[in-house]
Amino acid sequence: MTGSSASSRKVLSKIATNRLQKELVEWQVNPPSGFLHKVTDNLQRWVIEVYGAQGTIYAGEKYQLQVDFPEHYPMEAPQVIFLHPAPLHPHIYSNGHICLDILYDSWSPAMTVSSICISILSMLSSSTVKERPEDNDRYVKNCRNGRSPKETRWWFHDDKV
Repeated sequence: MTGSSASSRKVLSKIATNRLQKELVEWQVNPPSGFLHKVTDNLQRWVIEVYGAQGTIYAGEKYQLQVDFPEHYPMEAPQVIFLHPAPLHPHIYSNGHICLDILYDSWSPAMTVSSICISILSMLSSSTVKERPEDNDRYVKNCRNGRSPKETRWWFHDDKV
């Protein structure tokens, strides 16, 4: 969430809090390869370092994901964005918004932060070009007033990258 909408965020439900505490413990015991959770006292917002996989065009690069959890997580998907600078990728906008179906239409409560991270790393790793989506400028301009990527009607049409 952006700064303006973060203050209006609702408190996590007991179910969400319990689930996130469980996921955090699992992460500490068995972190997904290529990721580092930056520990804070805010259970509702995680910042995760992403390391480009070896043998890919992102090898040796480091990015940060911001994961904001809604009141009713895991029944509702978290908002996941890249913090600036976002990687150059055909499905990642310059404002950090990510066009990935599991973050929106294909979300399932069975998914976890780890599974989201692995999907994002897989998406990055499968790309052969570093470029922005064709509609990057128009999309980013339309998001200027703090619009969440969850408010976007995404059109998932390219499963090659």
